[in-house]
Amino acid sequence: MIDTSPSLALVVVAAALTAVGVYLLLERSLTRVLLGVIFLSNAVNVVLLVSGGRAGGAPIVDYTDEDSMSDPLPQALILTAIVITLGMTAFLLAMAYRSWQLNQHDEVQDDLEDRRVAQRAARDEAAYLSDDDGTTTLEQEAAEVHDETGDDGPPSSGPGTPPSSAPGSHAVPTPEGGDAR
Repeated sequence: MIDTSPSLALVVVAAALTAVGVYLLLERSLTRVLLGVIFLSNAVNVVLLVSGGRAGGAPIVDYTDEDSMSDPLPQALILTAIVITLGMTAFLLAMAYRSWQLNQHDEVQDDLEDRRVAQRAARDEAAYLSDDDGTTTLEQEAAEVHDETGDDGPPSSGPGTPPSSAPGSHAVPTPEGGDAR
């Protein structure tokens, strides 16, 4: 039977790759995020390699005896992880390139809602303010709600009434005077 105790050097390498990968993933630059994904995936590959145990013979029946064969499952998982990493790398490279084309930098910006939430968290406020005073019922509030679909009543199916293509769709006039919905 093959010795399955992990190599200390490979465990340290996997831990270092994981630490560097997580650190780079938390950066705002897409280039650093890309490097973080690559480091983290290499760490996963090293962990899978360690889980396979010591190297043995090729896992082919009648070519190597069963006691000296290496485990083929970690090898298959590593190949799958390499393919997934290749896809992620291509996607992140495309995003970074497009960001560079549009903005001349590859830094991911906060959106306005993130900033608003961070400001409220810094002031220790609730994310929303309740305006429920307890004097109205649910039915009264439902009657006061504005209907955004644009329909004032039930749809009429009479002649000359254009069918609505989707809830909330509005008429789009054409030069001929028709509806371009």
